[in-house]
Amino acid sequence: MTGTQASARPPESATRTVTVDVVIPVYNEERALRGCIDVLRSYLDEQFPFQWNVTIVDNASADGTLAIADELAEADDRVRVLHLDEKGRGRALRTAWQWSDADVVAYMDVDLSTGLDALLPLVAPLVNGHSDISIGSRLAPGARTVRGPKRELISRCYNALIRLSHGAKFSDAQCGFKAARAEVIRPLLDHVRDDNWFFDTELLLLAEHNGLRVHEVPVDWVEDVDTRVRIGPTALADIRGLVRVARAKAGGAARVDDLPRRPEPSPAHPDAVVSRRDTALVWQLLSFGAIGAVSTAVTLLLYATLRPVMDPLLANLFALIVTTMVNTEANRRFTFLGAGGPSGRVHFQGLVVFGLYYAFTSAALLVLHSAVPEPGRMLELTVLLGASLLGTAGRFVLLRGWVFKQGKGKP
Repeated sequence: MTGTQASARPPESATRTVTVDVVIPVYNEERALRGCIDVLRSYLDEQFPFQWNVTIVDNASADGTLAIADELAEADDRVRVLHLDEKGRGRALRTAWQWSDADVVAYMDVDLSTGLDALLPLVAPLVNGHSDISIGSRLAPGARTVRGPKRELISRCYNALIRLSHGAKFSDAQCGFKAARAEVIRPLLDHVRDDNWFFDTELLLLAEHNGLRVHEVPVDWVEDVDTRVRIGPTALADIRGLVRVARAKAGGAARVDDLPRRPEPSPAHPDAVVSRRDTALVWQLLSFGAIGAVSTAVTLLLYATLRPVMDPLLANLFALIVTTMVNTEANRRFTFLGAGGPSGRVHFQGLVVFGLYYAFTSAALLVLHSAVPEPGRMLELTVLLGASLLGTAGRFVLLRGWVFKQGKGKP
């Protein structure tokens, strides 16, 4: 890696301001680079309240991009240049963000497709410590985009796939407009394996998995018709990436232990703690009840479907296996809001609770068949329903008090 680093930075003082490094990855952009950097510098000078640098990362360009970048850095010591011998947007961002000495690191595409008015709302929640990562979103309420129907469809389908497969809460993974607190992002970067277009998605999935707070800013965005993205190969690589990250989560490899942890909420008045706990219990009961009702209905339906072709205990086992795994994950995400530690341990404990639940409902069926040698199907389903309701109450107690047990001071 070679480059020209800005030599001047305002001296440290008692009134030191936050520094923001805006990274611009470029590849063969000799025509657009100068004009875009001039527009960006003008905005930062006139409307951006923080100290700033612009870092141009030349991604192995084969034209005059690097020479123009060096000229821009010579003219303004707040513009810096990194040159990489290999391509890859993810590689460019990882290198620049790890190299940067700023408090907040950001990036945007060189075409400035995203309106610059969103930059301050992107950075502000990071400066005041409210959030860890900020992302521009073309799909959030209030966003305004101008792009063709093909890219609109692909974008919406891809982000829907992320939410479906990983339960992600962010709405737009691939918008080229993001920022992060440097102290938080650096430990995370070591665990992001992709060097290309999936980098953004992997970074956000790992951030959410490790409990970081992601802030979304609706943006104004205009499609660049000269995009270098090859949609077909990129889509296939993204799908492979989603599978790889899912495996990493399941195996515990996605856990980043050296991240700065956000302190738990601590209400100033003791009554507020009681109120918050009461509210949490009410929500947990309502959410658990709704998930349990759906699970019970599905279990009974599966049991009724399987019963004609197999033993009642075996039919009950298959029905419960299908619904319990989904039930545990749903409760982890919605009822107990991600509590309980690593998902692998949560699901193991969930299987133990499942074993107790299965033993209880199976015992009810055994007692029924001992008392009534040939019970009717309705009687069988009624007994199973009653046992399921009692077992569900027991499951809630075990899930809340053991599987998803929260630390002291938490609701």
